[in-house]
Amino acid sequence: MLANFQDQFLSLTFGGLSLGFIYVLIALGYTMVYGVLRMINFANSEVFMYGTFATVVIIRDLFGFTQQSEPATGFRLFYILLICLAGSMFLSGVLSIFLELVAYRRLRNRGSNKLAPLISAIGMSIVLAEFMRILTDSRYVGSPRVMEKSSIATIFGANLRLDNVIVIVCGLVLYLVLQQFVKKTRLGKAIRAVSMNEDSAKLMGVNLNFVVSGTFLVGGLMTGAAGFFYTLKYENTSFSIGFELGIAAFTAAILGGIGNIKGAFYGGISLGLVETYASFFLGTQWKAVTVFLILVVVLYFRPNGVFGEAITQTRA
Repeated sequence: MLANFQDQFLSLTFGGLSLGFIYVLIALGYTMVYGVLRMINFANSEVFMYGTFATVVIIRDLFGFTQQSEPATGFRLFYILLICLAGSMFLSGVLSIFLELVAYRRLRNRGSNKLAPLISAIGMSIVLAEFMRILTDSRYVGSPRVMEKSSIATIFGANLRLDNVIVIVCGLVLYLVLQQFVKKTRLGKAIRAVSMNEDSAKLMGVNLNFVVSGTFLVGGLMTGAAGFFYTLKYENTSFSIGFELGIAAFTAAILGGIGNIKGAFYGGISLGLVETYASFFLGTQWKAVTVFLILVVVLYFRPNGVFGEAITQTRA
């Protein structure tokens, strides 16, 4: 077993990194909202799930791909992937704003306690998941293969698959763009001001409702990108996929430090690698158990995460 692991180490690492970047993007959705409102948006997992379905619908219905279709190549492939990414991010972003307006804003304006938005988030999560379950008759939905998953390089005997490279490179770019957005843009500075001191930010003229909606939008865009990358990599989705990936991404956010953008990055990468290595030794049926064990251990020994809650500084 150990010898096989050494032989497949790099292949497993590349696969773990691509899974880790999916976790990173979903964890950023949790992190952005927590940084401003100090609440866990559990409905973010369903935002991810709807992003995966948006990708499937675009590939299958807009571009007419079927399971028997030949994969696209060249500029046509680039165009299709770009439209799928934009569509998934758009739907997830709009859905996140809708959730903020319907499920959270009235509670916030009425000065409700911390428990009420949490219950509302869980309720919206159930509503969204059940709505998709009814639409799909509780079945897994496959995505036609739009891209040939060929090996583009071999590094020390490990095949570097095209889909893994796309997920890793694009995930890293989105993370870096988000960092710069939070640090340098007007909205990013307003988000940091609200996360630092909400009352002082309002006194300085910051529009709280606009900032909160913008935060949900940014988190939804990152989560929607994760939905696209997941569908590209695994080529299937279901109404329950949000719960499965949401728990793992939430664990990644806790591991790095909820509310910390850098923590979400390192937490997601670490969890993706650990889960992939554990699946090799224990089997894929132990993936969920591994995630829960990590969550329990982190909450017990370091509840603030490895990087802590860098709320009052830059969130990055």
